[in-house]
Amino acid sequence: MKILYIFPHPDDESFGPAPAISAQLRQGHSVYLLTLTKGEATKQRHRLGVTKEEMGMIRFREMQCVEKTLGLSGMTVLDLPDGELKNLDPMVIEKEIEKEIHRLQPDVVVTYAVHGISGFHDHLVSHAVVKNLYCRMKREGVGYPKRLAFFTRMGDVDTKGKFRLEASADDEIDFIQTCSDEDMQLFRDALDCYETYQEIIEKSGVKEVTTKQVPFEIFGEKFEKPLESLAELIE
Repeated sequence: MKILYIFPHPDDESFGPAPAISAQLRQGHSVYLLTLTKGEATKQRHRLGVTKEEMGMIRFREMQCVEKTLGLSGMTVLDLPDGELKNLDPMVIEKEIEKEIHRLQPDVVVTYAVHGISGFHDHLVSHAVVKNLYCRMKREGVGYPKRLAFFTRMGDVDTKGKFRLEASADDEIDFIQTCSDEDMQLFRDALDCYETYQEIIEKSGVKEVTTKQVPFEIFGEKFEKPLESLAELIE
């Protein structure tokens, strides 16, 4: 099974879904990552005294470390403007994503749930654009992707950390990826690749709060019981 994760920024893949990505790779799936921006607008560039362009290159190199650490089947990093996706014509974003989907022909596409977990605007735009593209491709009879999944959180809304973290209701969660100790270690190792972002990672507490249970919503499908994998029941 071929799975494509689509996120707006470097480190989005590591702040939560990385244990699931590791588990899915370990189970024999091909897992790819598409990142829409290089994350160049981060305020960490001021601390480092670099331009946005230089910061984008630094973060791209850090992502190459993540690609190797997780053992991704492939990774593509676009150069759309970080923090500015809401100001773009959504068709521009959609066209770039569609190119990658046609190139890879994934069975499953994964992006953020509607709340974007953190509520960051780029997260919300990514959800809307990917969902619209998926629905259009289904209407046009394209044979892939066969499923759209949303990475999410479960439990209570968390307002104690650096960011307000939203969660999906229990009845919205269709699949929970159970991860191993090895997967959790690779998740921590992937976060360590972001050397310039360690201050944010530490303040977020993500290493401590992320558990072995990584939840997903499935769009437009109904199940009698939770799935046992993202690939289950795909024809």
